[in-house]
Amino acid sequence: MSFTAAEDDSASEIHLPADIDWQMLDKSKFFFLGAALFSGVSGTLYPIVVLKTRQQVTLNDVSCFKMASSIFKSEGCRGFYRGFGTSLMGTIPARALYMGALEVTKSNVGNAASNHLRLSEASASAIANAAAGVSAAMAAQLVWTPIDVVSQRLMVQGGDCGSGSGTCTFGLKKYNGGIDAFRKIMNVDGVRGLYRGFGISILTYAPSNAVWWASYSIAHRAIWSGIGCYFCKKNDCGNGYRPDGKAVVGVQALSAMMASGASALVTMPLDTIKTRLQVLDGEGGGRSPTISQTVRNLVKEGGLSACYRGLGPRWASMSMSATTMITTYEFLKRLSTKSQESYGI
Repeated sequence: MSFTAAEDDSASEIHLPADIDWQMLDKSKFFFLGAALFSGVSGTLYPIVVLKTRQQVTLNDVSCFKMASSIFKSEGCRGFYRGFGTSLMGTIPARALYMGALEVTKSNVGNAASNHLRLSEASASAIANAAAGVSAAMAAQLVWTPIDVVSQRLMVQGGDCGSGSGTCTFGLKKYNGGIDAFRKIMNVDGVRGLYRGFGISILTYAPSNAVWWASYSIAHRAIWSGIGCYFCKKNDCGNGYRPDGKAVVGVQALSAMMASGASALVTMPLDTIKTRLQVLDGEGGGRSPTISQTVRNLVKEGGLSACYRGLGPRWASMSMSATTMITTYEFLKRLSTKSQESYGI
């Protein structure tokens, strides 16, 4: 891949490492190493997810710092890892589905956009990334939705309702671990209970992933085209610039943070509605709340701002997750390439 600052000046081209597509990957190594690497990433970022989830189901607007302090005082460090075992159990199959769908779609749509539709490389890349994000999100939700339903219910266990901190939630049941939660949900609602919020999850994560991957592609190209030459060294043969490894990782991380900000702003209200649908059982122990009822409750509690509760932790979580994910993901793809010499990696 290369970017050109001036079309008639080949010396200004920035030569980035070659893109790695689906056909170039050793699939067994790709999925095995990916499961290990992303499990570590999930464990590192899990406390922020717990914080975001508790903020989204509170009746009052509580700052993330006050919420974190309340969890630490009442539950200790363990409170930040409630439901982690259940979440980790779903990471391997969900990530396998996500990465497989992502790479297959990106490769096929990118080739179609370039070869059949004759789009520019930048346009084809943005479209391929957006389509890949949608297909990956939809595939992963087959596993993630039931895992989310169980793990999020465990995340909000132990909220301190009597401290006046505003952390009390309504419509919650008590569970003794992931297996107990799974059994109780199945007994009451059957399989349908495990897939509560599946539709809204698709409506949340499909556009979120589309916005993220398209924004990432655009930001990545914009950064390299704008200031990329300042982070590169001139090739020995004098025919352009080649970035070192640190510059490549830095631009990937910055692009991921920018994409996360755009995605979080666009999809935050849907994520809040989804979380409440999956966690709360209705006031007074009644039947499961509907989407319209959940929206009305949020509007009563704080108007539009209530839909953006947890935006700070979600943006931070998405930024850190995306930064580590994209750098880990690119590293994983290079580790999993069949023959790095033959592909010029």
